[in-house]
Amino acid sequence: MTPTTGVPEILARTREAIAPAMVAAVDRLDPDTRLQVSYHLGWADAAGRPLSAPTGKGIRPALALLSAAAAWSDPSVGIPGAVAVELIHNFSLIHDDIIDGDTERHHRPTVWSVFGVGSAIIAGDALETLAHQVLLEAPDTPGGATGRGAAASAALAEGTAAMIAGQAMDVAFEKRRNVSVEECMAMCAAKTGALLGCAASIGAVLAGAPTATVGALRDFGAQLGLAFQAVDDLLGIWGDPATTGKPAGNDLRQRKKSMPVVAALAAGGEEADELRELVLGPAPDRVGHLVGAIGEFDGAAGPPTGGDPVPQEPLSTDQVTRATLLVERCGGREWTQVRAKAHLDAALGALQRVRLSALPHRELADLAVFVVERES
Repeated sequence: MTPTTGVPEILARTREAIAPAMVAAVDRLDPDTRLQVSYHLGWADAAGRPLSAPTGKGIRPALALLSAAAAWSDPSVGIPGAVAVELIHNFSLIHDDIIDGDTERHHRPTVWSVFGVGSAIIAGDALETLAHQVLLEAPDTPGGATGRGAAASAALAEGTAAMIAGQAMDVAFEKRRNVSVEECMAMCAAKTGALLGCAASIGAVLAGAPTATVGALRDFGAQLGLAFQAVDDLLGIWGDPATTGKPAGNDLRQRKKSMPVVAALAAGGEEADELRELVLGPAPDRVGHLVGAIGEFDGAAGPPTGGDPVPQEPLSTDQVTRATLLVERCGGREWTQVRAKAHLDAALGALQRVRLSALPHRELADLAVFVVERES
């Protein structure tokens, strides 16, 4: 294959290609919402003064443009898809920050912490709607592929629905003491894999590519999404705050049941038991818990919630340090690293199932490796 110019150049090329369309899309929003979105995207400060340091890597829009090119079309065909997936991704980030109570993203205060929760929810909702408007107005592909904007919108809706279901699972896990490795992976496949699968195939949809090509690219993105989440979970514990923009051990501090934690707990043994008590709190008294559940059922409008209570207060710095050591000793770090590599291999394998244009094929592979080797 022809050598690429490198992932930084791919991402820079993508930002340049989609910038006018992104600006045009955001300009359609009402002034208040436009300010909040521009702030979130790094285009402006909280007062609306322009900035020149956009946040985010742009991996999803790069996948969208490359998928159009890999399907033997001009990359520009994928621009509406690139814009749409970037809007959906940022909709999810704005809402995630509210759900998680995060006050900082990319070393800046989050939208809700600056403009308020209500305004941030509206801004996220506006981005989701705007994404579909962009796709439904996409021009037909030269050469006869008509109605592809509607097909792309349907694919994006499916991916977004799966992402939201995954987010719901993630939130539900916070109240459960026991989450299996299989449940954790299913949540990650929905929360992260579905949208990356859409991003990696939406350009091909807009190009009117054959079903087999779209499917291979979607599977590539879905597997890449699992690798991406594995790396994200590793960085959530062992990442350098200077590059991640979040405190060391942040996921453990918030008691998140991420891949390394769930894998470590599943290992069993004394150290896994210590980790469970540290992260999830002492196991409740079974008789007292049952009596409380029955009382809840007798005096409430619905059935008992079930499951054991999990403490909600953050871990202390010393507890985070100990938990980090225990996760590693129980094999959670190594297990997650192996899974990241396995899903990367599966992603690269999916690209081999169909005939793709050589240079974009190589660039998709390079981008996948970059995702797994990143440090932020």
